[in-house]
Amino acid sequence: MAASDRLALAQRIGEFRFSPLDHARFAYPWETEALPATGPRTWQQETFLQIEEHLSNPATRHTPCRIGVASGHGIGKSAGISMINKWALDTCVDTRIVITANTEGQLLTKTGPELAKWAQLAVTDDWFKVNATSIVSTMGDRSKSWRTDLVTWSANNTEAFAGLHNQGKRIVLIFDEASGIINKVWEVALGALTDEGTEILWLAFGNPTLNTGAFRDCYGKSRNLWKTRQIDSRTVEGTNKAYLQELVDTYGIDSDIVKVRVLGQFPSASSMQFIGMDLVEAAQARVVNSIGSDPLIYGVDIARFGDDHSTLAKRCGRDAKTRPWKRWYGADTMTVAGDIALEAQQEHPDAIFVDVGAMGAGVIDRLRQLLPEMNVFEVNFGGKGRDAVWANNVRVKTANKRAEMWTSMRTWLEHGAIPEDQTVADDLTGPEYSFDADQRIALEKKDHMKKRGIASPDDADALACTFAEPVAPRSVPGYLDPANYGRSRSGDRYAELD
Repeated sequence: MAASDRLALAQRIGEFRFSPLDHARFAYPWETEALPATGPRTWQQETFLQIEEHLSNPATRHTPCRIGVASGHGIGKSAGISMINKWALDTCVDTRIVITANTEGQLLTKTGPELAKWAQLAVTDDWFKVNATSIVSTMGDRSKSWRTDLVTWSANNTEAFAGLHNQGKRIVLIFDEASGIINKVWEVALGALTDEGTEILWLAFGNPTLNTGAFRDCYGKSRNLWKTRQIDSRTVEGTNKAYLQELVDTYGIDSDIVKVRVLGQFPSASSMQFIGMDLVEAAQARVVNSIGSDPLIYGVDIARFGDDHSTLAKRCGRDAKTRPWKRWYGADTMTVAGDIALEAQQEHPDAIFVDVGAMGAGVIDRLRQLLPEMNVFEVNFGGKGRDAVWANNVRVKTANKRAEMWTSMRTWLEHGAIPEDQTVADDLTGPEYSFDADQRIALEKKDHMKKRGIASPDDADALACTFAEPVAPRSVPGYLDPANYGRSRSGDRYAELD
């Protein structure tokens, strides 16, 4: 590009100093094979106009502009973030932008690639260099002062945003999947809002997965500071309407899943509780009888920490109540394995499933030595999850093996019976859930539960292990086989009794 053309382009881009919308319309190759849409989506345009209104008003320009967008799935929030990022860099020299997300995976595998895509689509693509965790100016020596940084955080290191200052210029702070970013990170980020005479934008986007925390406060006690909106994915052009309707049909319009993933509303409960107490209480009150062909399955969860316990759960068809469960506190793995072997020699289970994590491998090896004729299987909670039945024979995707088993267990609880034990109830109702970047059900990790003050769900994990794999029905005499009711080769239904 000739020097005169470059100057003309810079002057044209400069006209969009306060207008992300005009910049987006000008900078990208809309209605082409690379970008078939005619322009930004309606909600994106409205958000861009909020920024323009704030910056173009001398009374508000140098006050923090806080915008929160809670939405359902698939509305194009990463594209919206990317267009804002590119506009902010292009239209103000030495702009500083920091972007973070709920997890490192989201930031580096979802948000980051989208930022790179839009940066490279823009007519100003050569103005900045895209790196793995940054986008920096290619002008002279300004790479350190004119840039976007993708910053990860952890509960033990929340100081990533400390010292973010850019007085007299522009600061943009973007939280992606903001509901999962802990309060401490939000508190540290407040330090970036103190520069005088500076354009400051703080934007928070995401599915509203939690009904507590700083993102929820943007719509509650802090709502006077934030311009907020909640977007129903079904109203947004370009979303997968069939998939969204499938969620509504599967879970119900009033379910927390639909509120969070479709309607852009915060869940009704204080958390995204995976199994409700009503389901557990009904299963504890229920009395069921197994049939002769139901296999007896043992599920074993081995303690990981000093205050946890190992558990043996027993399930035969819909009945997980009749046969007493066992717990071990502070016992070594050999003791646990020996006790399970004694139980198995008396009851002859058709399968024993043991969580292989932490200390489980030793128990598995010992059980295979003690019970060479029995089926002992290892269960890797972090292994690949398959589709599982949620309700009404509708299958859902799961993030890992643990989520798969818990989903199957949740469905089974609608008709199953469990011990009338408070620990069992607490364990089943303790974990929260969310959806990962691929829209698969993901169960809360045990160490996250402990940080919330919730005990490890050892009893529930043991019961979940009984759903690790299908187990074939037991062989039974023909007169007990439901398939033979009412018919017999000899004409005598009771011939086998002779």
